[in-house]
Amino acid sequence: MADETSKNKDIEQLKNAEKKYQSYIERRNELNGLAKVLREERDMLNAKHKEIRETMDKTKKERDELVKKMKEHKEIRNKLQQQAKQIIEARRQKKGEVFKNLPLRVEELKADVQMLEYRQETVVMSSAEENELIDKIREKKIDYERTKKQMDEQKLLEIDISDKDNAITELFKKADEQHEIVQKFYNESQKKHKQYIELVRELSVQINESNKKHEQFIEIKNEAQRNHEKAVELRSRIISIRGEKRKQREDAKRAIIEQNKMARSAVLDEKKLGEIADKSVLALKKGQKITL
Repeated sequence: MADETSKNKDIEQLKNAEKKYQSYIERRNELNGLAKVLREERDMLNAKHKEIRETMDKTKKERDELVKKMKEHKEIRNKLQQQAKQIIEARRQKKGEVFKNLPLRVEELKADVQMLEYRQETVVMSSAEENELIDKIREKKIDYERTKKQMDEQKLLEIDISDKDNAITELFKKADEQHEIVQKFYNESQKKHKQYIELVRELSVQINESNKKHEQFIEIKNEAQRNHEKAVELRSRIISIRGEKRKQREDAKRAIIEQNKMARSAVLDEKKLGEIADKSVLALKKGQKITL
């Protein structure tokens, strides 16, 4: 009876072990399935990273090209403004050379020369007085020619200043046009820069998400591995129990065969036959088959 209870207990233990082994296998497979989904999601996010990076590179290249053009036109604008300032300074210096009373001075000198010449022609003078007068006339004529030349130069200077005013106006107009182009490229480059910053932020979010997926994947895979290891360990135990049971059956079978042999050889020996009968009764109690 005790042997039967032990046998049933062993059978129940084996069933429980097999049931637990199966639960480990099912949990392992479930976790591997979940890990596969996480891996696919992670890989999709990583693929998205590549697309975002390519868009970032393209946007950065476009932004840098706009900045380059902006700098080129800014340099042109600055040069035009500098040229205008140089002409303004030159005009200021030229204006300082203009004398408003030069025409009147020329007329005065012309009149002085004429009056001195009239005096020479109409007034009786000594040789010394006439020579002195001639020197004055010569000096007045020299002064007259010099002043008249200045007046003529002033007329040219006034024309030159007028041309400079037109040049200054034209230069500032072109500088304003270049400034508008600079502003245009600046605004476009700022738009591209904002797009680039948004892509950087999006990539950062995507990377954080993929990292989370990867961490979850690793965690699930490790848990699946632990269940697999437990299943392998339990499987070894089940195999060991089954091997032990098989060995017990084989030992019992060999014992019965040996008893049968002994029974046949001792069938004529009443004494031995009684011993064999006792052993056979014991074997029957254990549920073993008796063959004579």
